[in-house]
Amino acid sequence: MLVLTRKENESIMIGNDIEVKVLDLRDNQVKLGIVAPRQVAVHRQEVYLAIQAENAEAAAAPEADGISKLLPH
Repeated sequence: MLVLTRKENESIMIGNDIEVKVLDLRDNQVKLGIVAPRQVAVHRQEVYLAIQAENAEAAAAPEADGISKLLPH
């Protein structure tokens, strides 16, 4: 893990096209702004984990519960 110290209005670059900027610091919270290309998904960790769990559940579902219900009998 890379650990960096940034002040308000400072940023870091990830690769050539992702910028993470510190917008505000208050109490125990940091407000971040993220500039990234549209094809790069950006989620809070809890949302990302929920998406991954739903995807895993869908992948494990029997095929009969999926496409075959859409096909005429």
